[in-house]
Amino acid sequence: MNLFHFIFPVLGYLFGSMPFSVWITRLVKGVDLRDAGSGHATTTNTIRQAGFGWGTLVLILDIAKGFIPTYLAIRQDVPTYIVALTATLAVVGHCWPVFAQFRGGMGLATTGGAFLAVNPLAFLTSLGLLILLVLVVRHSARASVFTGILVAPVLWLFNIRDISMWVAVGAGVVITVRFLIDWNRKYRELWLDREKPS
Repeated sequence: MNLFHFIFPVLGYLFGSMPFSVWITRLVKGVDLRDAGSGHATTTNTIRQAGFGWGTLVLILDIAKGFIPTYLAIRQDVPTYIVALTATLAVVGHCWPVFAQFRGGMGLATTGGAFLAVNPLAFLTSLGLLILLVLVVRHSARASVFTGILVAPVLWLFNIRDISMWVAVGAGVVITVRFLIDWNRKYRELWLDREKPS
């Protein structure tokens, strides 16, 4: 066992813990976006509080949080489980960030970044699964829970059985647990404010 390898999971968590949506919204609007909208530090909530442009920047940065540490681990030729652990802890950090009182986002963008680092086809397959389930279930949180459960088996069925399948196992568990908090959320506008006056 090479203890040096465990630097990468630590980096994963620290990268994931950078709450860009909180920092950016506070900088441009002087508010904590977690006090309004969905209450989560996400791209969509950034759009609600600060606008589409800032939300797009947050999306890119949240994807990078999963991509960078996972890519660095791959480049160092560490064991498969270290890469999967690095990606998973980046998602954990995004959801429960040490730099933001452990109140973070939901982890989808960061998971996407990790998939992009290991296998872009796995990213496209997982994104397609999520979109399909949203259209079928018509409830984003429940669709995300089902995606977290099903993504690894779906990758296996599509014969995508490289590191990305193990990333799907780890990140999928985190996504499933994280989205259960919104299982009973009432969506009045898909992905937008649930609090819009009727």
